[in-house]
Amino acid sequence: MEDCVGIKYSSVNEGEKRKGGHGVPKVSIIPLIFLIFYEVSGGPFGIEDSVKAAGPLLAIAGFLLFALIWSVPEALITAEMGTMFPENGGYVVWVSSALGPFWGFQQGWAKWLSGVIDNALYPVLFLDYVKSSIPALGGGLPRTLAVLILTVALTYMNYRGLTIVGWVAVFLGVFSLLPFFVMGLIAIPRIEPSRWLEMDLGNVNWGLYLNTLFWNLNYWDSISTLAGEVENPKRTLPRALSYALVLVVGGYLYPLITCTAAVPVVREFWTDGYFSDVARILGGFWLHSWLQAAAALSNMGNFVTEMSSDSYQLLGMAERGMLPEFFAKRSRYGTPLIGIMFSAFGVVLLSWMSFQEIIAAENYLYCFGMILEFIAFIKLRVVHPNASRPYKIPLGTIGAVLMIIPPTILIVVVMMLASFKVMVVSIMAMLVGFVLQPALVYVEKRRWLKFSISAELPDLPYSNVEEDSTIPLVC
Repeated sequence: MEDCVGIKYSSVNEGEKRKGGHGVPKVSIIPLIFLIFYEVSGGPFGIEDSVKAAGPLLAIAGFLLFALIWSVPEALITAEMGTMFPENGGYVVWVSSALGPFWGFQQGWAKWLSGVIDNALYPVLFLDYVKSSIPALGGGLPRTLAVLILTVALTYMNYRGLTIVGWVAVFLGVFSLLPFFVMGLIAIPRIEPSRWLEMDLGNVNWGLYLNTLFWNLNYWDSISTLAGEVENPKRTLPRALSYALVLVVGGYLYPLITCTAAVPVVREFWTDGYFSDVARILGGFWLHSWLQAAAALSNMGNFVTEMSSDSYQLLGMAERGMLPEFFAKRSRYGTPLIGIMFSAFGVVLLSWMSFQEIIAAENYLYCFGMILEFIAFIKLRVVHPNASRPYKIPLGTIGAVLMIIPPTILIVVVMMLASFKVMVVSIMAMLVGFVLQPALVYVEKRRWLKFSISAELPDLPYSNVEEDSTIPLVC
């Protein structure tokens, strides 16, 4: 088969128009940076468990090392593949183009479940931060009602439009990082560098340590599901990813370095929400209150951006004919109405899980999806080396393979460290996807539901054909 020189997205988001085909303004670079920031991080809230699990030295070293071996490769792959396929659906489209519709659907199923599980975490984390001020929110009916009210309010924000979500993310990002910057300045006179070196290799909770680092440094690819809503994604997406990488890693290391050296480290105290206690020790009640407010708003930012990614992924899958056509229905604000409703329902359903259970379950499903992404990335490099890549990682095929070896090893380690309960539940969830895709194909053949592929999108290698087909990319 002759290599193609490009995939033409002639009618999909070329950047000259600041509004899409639905009359909705496109997302520009500054909101995009903060959307990525919230997809991945949202600030240092939730990194405290890394200190509890392994102590200051391994926590600081871990965030540096994981950023190099995981975040950088994932961000680079997202930049290359996201500009190669600048449409909603993101990684689902990448895997479908390389491995066919069955595996593309499995990618979408695993990543959507992982995203919804991740989103269920943020009301939990929010309530963990404020329960010290409002003890009634620590459990029972008040906590359940609080989760429902938060979910409804933030879901409505997603309904009103991605542009609103993007600029809200900018405001929330600045507000959430400011108290950590101030706390770090206050901490400087009290820093004792010897505290950074505290380490006890015989008393490390490796499972908690790796899951905390992994959770805080992944999801760089989630922004790809919004690529169809981005202004000039072929130029904007790589730049936004690079700026967001600096913002995320710096946002973790600065408070870790300053706070672990400014106060005596009692590892048992370092659980999610402990930064607010450190703020009270260093600055008093005013800084403690500011940090709690920042934590609350940060979790809102995490929630709305994750829901945007999850819901636009479902819309993109529907536009590719993988889901019934009604998933592509947009509200009058241009947002994926059905996708938002499905994602919100999933969040409410899973919000009963504990913080550690949520992290472990979503990491396992996320790892499965990342394996498919890595395979698709390498296969497209090998089979279609001359396909249009507005941004291309400056490595040949061998270099690309070597780049993904460390993160692949990390994936295997994270999956092996999962508890038996998490492993069984995650595998059962993936098996549901193996049954669901053929079932949807059967439903389509019987015409019980309507499926269609958007006329604006170019064909993929396996579109509308059996998986052994050799139809090339559209040139």
